Amino acid sequence: MAELSEDDVIGILGPVSDALAAEIIATGIDRAGLVAARDRVIRDRKTHRHDIAVEPGPFGEVVDILERARGLLGEGGSTLE
Repeated sequence: MAELSEDDVIGILGPVSDALAAEIIATGIDRAGLVAARDRVIRDRKTHRHDIAVEPGPFGEVVDILERARGLLGEGGSTLE
């Protein structure tokens, strides 16, 4: 498993801060896991379902990180699309 770089994180999530990229990389998640976590958070936000627990580990950590990152992944506080 290759470690993600900041460029990998930005390529998947779009522009993010250095601190957020470092926090994601520190979880040890791989590229496929980051894509899955991003997709999970986007789906949860669209359906307003945040009550479905995720298993502990890198995937769960990244889902938590992305959920805390308000304004990321196309959410600016509005439910209008």
